[in-house]
Amino acid sequence: MNRTGFTIIEMLVAITIFAIVVGAGLQVLGAQGRGMARGADRVSATQNLQYAVGSLTRDLRTTGTSVPAGQPFLVYADSEVVAFNADYVTNTVGDPSAVYYDPDAPAGSVMALTLANQITIPLSSFKYPSTNYLLPDGSNSPAELIVFFFRPDSTTPRLDDYVLMRQVNDRPPELVARNLLRSPDGRPFFQYFRLTSTSSGVRVDSVLPGALPLAHSAAEHGSPADVGAAAVIDSIRGVRVSLGSTDGGSLGASEAVRSLSRVVWLRNAGLAQLRVCGSEPIFTSLVSAAVLDDGGDPVVEISWTPSVDEGAGEKDVIRYVVWRRKVGETSWGDPYLSVPAGSSIYAHIDRNVELGESYEYSVAAQDCTPTLSPAVTVGPVGPIALP
Repeated sequence: MNRTGFTIIEMLVAITIFAIVVGAGLQVLGAQGRGMARGADRVSATQNLQYAVGSLTRDLRTTGTSVPAGQPFLVYADSEVVAFNADYVTNTVGDPSAVYYDPDAPAGSVMALTLANQITIPLSSFKYPSTNYLLPDGSNSPAELIVFFFRPDSTTPRLDDYVLMRQVNDRPPELVARNLLRSPDGRPFFQYFRLTSTSSGVRVDSVLPGALPLAHSAAEHGSPADVGAAAVIDSIRGVRVSLGSTDGGSLGASEAVRSLSRVVWLRNAGLAQLRVCGSEPIFTSLVSAAVLDDGGDPVVEISWTPSVDEGAGEKDVIRYVVWRRKVGETSWGDPYLSVPAGSSIYAHIDRNVELGESYEYSVAAQDCTPTLSPAVTVGPVGPIALP
């Protein structure tokens, strides 16, 4: 019987062609896999960099927030470390001066550092504080010390790898980010901008690297000793943050490196310190509240006139604190609203009201110490009904 089939030569040719096709396909798949890995590494490096710079930006912007007279807003400034005071967080209900409220914040991280807990600023020999910063009522200042610093990462074989650390008061430093590098353009981690007086007026100039570090060596900000070289740090109004980030891989062409430079302006730094501040604000203004029709929706308008101590007297009122509660509730809870001072009359529309409910409102003036006046209460307002 006649049988047909493949010759050995034909089989070898077929196997060779198959091997070529499979090899090419594997090369394509391998290239795609390596490309995806490189993309993931770049994303990882970018996210790490954004998180590090974002953390620095968020906290640096609070420098000087609710810092009472006498306490410096900026404590220490160098190319790898910056230390500043801010009322950043509180764990106490009813403290409207803090930036954030965290009921779980440790007690040692929500008030000013005291002389009894004096520390040495990381990467320096500067000791802080050299005095206690007390409010007129004898209580401690609510503004805590926050320190950011870069240090070499001892867990990697690289010699140019850094970690970013954050420390509050005398508590142990916490890791913010790792796999960080110096900026590829040679800029230091921190650069500073200060106000300088010229014949044409005041302008912002950069602080030369040779002038660093700067430290608030005067114990009291604004005191007779806080002049000359000791006061240079008081003129800083901006910080440039410059750094790079890697994917944590080995050195070489395949390493993913990203860099970023950002200037953070210290908007709360250098605000005028009031000379008279301390007595409880006088707030005997009439507070009124009424239900109004807002396009078919019921709202409550709360209004009041300024405190006596805002435009006269001590002239130290910086805000008004408003509380709200439903009729029948026994606690005011957290403040409902904080309104900056500076208006001839104050009014707020409360749109977050419920039909059938009645409300009470309480308003107090707060000065720069910060001290609250006795609250003025109005209500009940309601029951809330459709117009």
